[in-house]
Amino acid sequence: MRPDRDLFANFERMRREMDELFGDVIGGVSPRRRGGFTPAVDVFYETPGGGEPSRAVVHAELAGIDIEEIGLEIQGRELVLAGHRRPADSPDRVYQQLEIDFGPFRRVIPLGADVVADAARATYKDGILRVELPLVRPVKRTVKIETETTIEVLEHDEDDDLPPLPGGRA
Repeated sequence: MRPDRDLFANFERMRREMDELFGDVIGGVSPRRRGGFTPAVDVFYETPGGGEPSRAVVHAELAGIDIEEIGLEIQGRELVLAGHRRPADSPDRVYQQLEIDFGPFRRVIPLGADVVADAARATYKDGILRVELPLVRPVKRTVKIETETTIEVLEHDEDDDLPPLPGGRA
């Protein structure tokens, strides 16, 4: 079958292109409908030596994406991952099945702890992006508690009706 006769693949490609062109104008179109996708992620904390966790680690599945198409940003306790997977268009292809998502993506990943953004590291190998985020070390501080005790003594006449003191003393 010739590529120009593969109507379903051509129609799907045209629909995605139209969604990308008009998606912002129409608004409310989901990333899936625009041809985008949401990459799968794992978030965990590493505890070298079995002590307290020292860093958060995020693995993102980004196979087939050029490293230049990936952007990272740390906003407080969130890691924002954005980019674009480009389709491998070729006039020599006749598709039977199209399952690999492509297009723009943006994923906000909540982190369970404060991190040192300036010390973050990222590596990309075999389609997996690994982002290491050192945790903010809690500052231990001893606070001295000062006490000020004052005793107020009230004077009264013996004729005043006062309640009895505890223990039955008058």
